[in-house]
Amino acid sequence: MLTKVLYIDLSRYRYWTENRKDLFEEWLGGTGVAVQLMKENMDPKTEPFDEESTVVFAVGPLNAAYPLASKTVAMFKSPLTGNLGESHAGGRTSTSIANAGYGAIVIKGKSKKPIYIVVNNDKVHFRDARVIWGIEDSLIVARIIAENEGGRGIRSVMRIGGAGEKLVRYACVTTETYRHFGRLGLGAVLGSKNVKAVVVIGRGSRKVQDRKLYREVYDEIFKLATESDAMKKYHLLGTAVNVKPLNEKRGLPVMNLKKTSYEYAENLSGESLAEIIGRRVACSHCPVACIHIATLRLPYENEPYFYKTLMLSYDYEPIYALGTMLGMKTREDFLKVLYRVEAYALDAMTTGVCLAWATEATERGIISERETIVKLEFGNSEAYSKAVEYIVHQPNEFYTILAQGVEKASEVYGGKEFALAFGGNEMPGYHTGYAAHIGYSIGLRHSHLDNAGYSYDQKVESYPEPEELVKTLMKEEQWRQILSSLVVCFFARGIYKPEIVCRALKPVGIEIEESELKKLGEKIYFEKLRLKKAMGFDAKKLRLPDRIFETETPHGKLNRDYAKRAIDYFAKIVESC
Repeated sequence: MLTKVLYIDLSRYRYWTENRKDLFEEWLGGTGVAVQLMKENMDPKTEPFDEESTVVFAVGPLNAAYPLASKTVAMFKSPLTGNLGESHAGGRTSTSIANAGYGAIVIKGKSKKPIYIVVNNDKVHFRDARVIWGIEDSLIVARIIAENEGGRGIRSVMRIGGAGEKLVRYACVTTETYRHFGRLGLGAVLGSKNVKAVVVIGRGSRKVQDRKLYREVYDEIFKLATESDAMKKYHLLGTAVNVKPLNEKRGLPVMNLKKTSYEYAENLSGESLAEIIGRRVACSHCPVACIHIATLRLPYENEPYFYKTLMLSYDYEPIYALGTMLGMKTREDFLKVLYRVEAYALDAMTTGVCLAWATEATERGIISERETIVKLEFGNSEAYSKAVEYIVHQPNEFYTILAQGVEKASEVYGGKEFALAFGGNEMPGYHTGYAAHIGYSIGLRHSHLDNAGYSYDQKVESYPEPEELVKTLMKEEQWRQILSSLVVCFFARGIYKPEIVCRALKPVGIEIEESELKKLGEKIYFEKLRLKKAMGFDAKKLRLPDRIFETETPHGKLNRDYAKRAIDYFAKIVESC
């Protein structure tokens, strides 16, 4: 069982470890432990960019032990929402942290100069990063660090790009080459601490208490993963497989959600992108390989017949945010904008929603080319690529404000009725019905993955009373606190059911009954909600954008009163907890 916590104080360039068996025995790992470490190490009123702002990376008891237990939880105070931030990433993060011997890493303070941190098992090094500070392309940063550090094949390189340095509120952290701590601005928090990267080299291995049972459970999970239809689907086309079905159901947000079906959806589909696939990649300890890498050839300026070939990972969410939401007509135009977003290490979803809002605001005359500098038009990849650069470099007041998210931009310039944010976090790619939008609002990360409301919408023909829908979504989110404390990929939620989770925990030294596991999920959920409240969350102030009631869903147009009843009911629960 992983029980050791590594503490890193950037202000004093010190580090130490503590055995927190008490914490892990009560809260399992991952999200459960991260919430407690945030409570212990940071005043909830601390601002995201303050020196005492804290970042926690946490793994769980199944990481580096079982297939699809491949995620790391990052917890911090979000500069985008001003509230609790939580983001999950795969790649090699979890196996490196677990094999280095840690259940969690706590980072606080602020370095006096740019650095990157190297955790090499029980040693921590503070490397001078002044020479790479200012390099905006996160891929180049990773290559430079990789050349200078050992541990090839067992290390994780988590780094920021130009967006994090410039404190763009939705800057992400890229890990390895193709995975991200994407949402809510972790990259900006690390940038504010003068941290260019966190490198973790794990040279150990997980130990189990019952090898025979471990082998049996491992083989069962592996078999379920490799033989399930869902996993085969994700291996074949990845999450991009969702584009065509959502378009056919009229649940695909297009051009700032002005419509929900798109005549060019086929060009942006998983099937179309598979025609230019370069390779598939898997997170460490995952047999599925759902990460799909497209090739994009771009000509060199003033050099005929010379091209550079870019390798870009794509998923459904970037396709929605930088493709259909921006009115792209070809996969190449989508990939050009994605390339800019990836290089600067921006969250793709937030960037796309911000640019879609800015485009409609331009169409309506709320802002003009005086603010946007380039003429923003749906489908214009060149203009959007330039606008991405301006979000990072912030050449005028408009882009300085847009770098704070669509909620802030619409407060300053207007157009709030079509500013698609929920709890301050920009909309995910599902306009499928009530459960999706209510789910974004009441989810503690304001993410579609909190409670899978979008999935619920696609399974029901009619809805229960709003209060019952909220209870259903909360129950799902409470179970997901267990999954994110283990920490397993949510794509494996159909495999990691309570019964198999209990059996998987036994060989790593944890005995727990299914009923206890479910109660723990509920307990973690309310602990997180209370932390969110302490940071200033007020459910009574949740805003539902007018646009979601204007555009047809697969269930027709949504009723405001139904949605309001749901939010009001949730607000009462929050007030009483």
